[in-house]
Amino acid sequence: MRQGFDGDRFGRPVQELFLRYMITDANSFVLTRSIIKPEYFDASLRGVARVILDFSDQYHRIPTPDLIKAQTGVDLERFSNDEIPVMYEWYLENIEEFCRYKALELAVLEGADLLAKGKGGDIERLVKDAMSISIQKDFGTDYFANPQERLHRMRDKNNYVSTGWATLDEKLYGGFLRGALNIWAGGSGSGKSIWLQNIGLNWVEMGLNVVYFTLELAEELVSMRLDAMLTRRSTKEVIRDIDETALRLAAIKKRPNEDGVYPGNLHIKKMPEAGTTANDLRAYLMEYEIKTGKKPDAIIIDYLDLMHPNNRRIDPTNLFVKDKYTSEEMRALAHEYNCLCATASQLNRQSVEAIEFDHSHIAGGVSKINTADNVFGIFTTAAMREKGIYQLQFLKTRSSSAVGSKIELAFCPTTLRITDKPAASGNSQPRSPSKPPITQEAEDEPQIDVRDEIMDLMKNIQGLRT
Repeated sequence: MRQGFDGDRFGRPVQELFLRYMITDANSFVLTRSIIKPEYFDASLRGVARVILDFSDQYHRIPTPDLIKAQTGVDLERFSNDEIPVMYEWYLENIEEFCRYKALELAVLEGADLLAKGKGGDIERLVKDAMSISIQKDFGTDYFANPQERLHRMRDKNNYVSTGWATLDEKLYGGFLRGALNIWAGGSGSGKSIWLQNIGLNWVEMGLNVVYFTLELAEELVSMRLDAMLTRRSTKEVIRDIDETALRLAAIKKRPNEDGVYPGNLHIKKMPEAGTTANDLRAYLMEYEIKTGKKPDAIIIDYLDLMHPNNRRIDPTNLFVKDKYTSEEMRALAHEYNCLCATASQLNRQSVEAIEFDHSHIAGGVSKINTADNVFGIFTTAAMREKGIYQLQFLKTRSSSAVGSKIELAFCPTTLRITDKPAASGNSQPRSPSKPPITQEAEDEPQIDVRDEIMDLMKNIQGLRT
């Protein structure tokens, strides 16, 4: 977690140390050049910073102390070779925080003028840019350095996280990658939210901490569905016997899975349907990190089509551009937090009669498909629901060759739980501390509609009161 800013630590003496080290260690200066600006420094040192930056940009080397003194009148002394190792880590750690603090300070000072000019959106951009200032410390993969380690890492799937469904993991070579954008696409009433809620519970049962953003359904309704999935009861039974439901949930939370891992935490947050952006989610996640002391392992957005771009000036009626920005910003958020990310999208009218989905059936702009790492089409019929079957069609995958293939998973319409079909489970059954084998109910219920759930909830509450 980032430490709070302390501007008093960056007075003129500290800034002078920064400048001295910049002209001493060229390698460290090059590493930090992109985040340094002359206006971050004290007025008496601003000219020195400008000379160093301009000279290095023009001649691709560091100016000498004599040249700096000749142009600015400031005498800077280089550190000795013995002092460089001592100052190296101090410089890299503190110059980053210094630049971030000064950029935020300038954003606040400019804020009043921008508000007066009616440019409030620019303040948001300046603050976001200031908070994102960082040194690029990850230099990627050195291809020839250690091919054995790189290939072992891929083979062992160390970078993949299971979806909780062995059937799906097999197609994806192990599961999802952190920082990737995964989209479930389905028509109205096809169960997009149910899929997102199920994968959220799968991750919680693996010990991961999950944040579930709901833009459409109320927190209470999402929670009640999760109650049914975890306790293996219908939503009616969940409300009818609240004490029993609470006891079962408490027992599940205390019960480790077969690997000895206890369930992670799950936070459900209702966000406004109109106008919610990736920056709004980022602000919540920052508060979540402060209060819990942890970063989320997974974020779920229910659902992508209701999100808006960070830039309010983008026309939301231009779906191609809107979807491009929202999907890219959601993927960037997942990469920033190095977490799993799952969301959903609507299928258009052309998909109603279709049994084979493709990119043309995705509602809105295809730009979100271009950005996504994995896209799954949800297919089901009344007959399939009666048999407790869901079909996933692979519309896009970046980490495997599964495009065009299909898988089937079991669905219990009473508890709303989606699992591997019994024939496909075996030793690779997802690890879940509260997941008994699927049994078909004596009387199959139709897929539960949101309105039916709300009406049942209201009737049961009224019955409890009487």
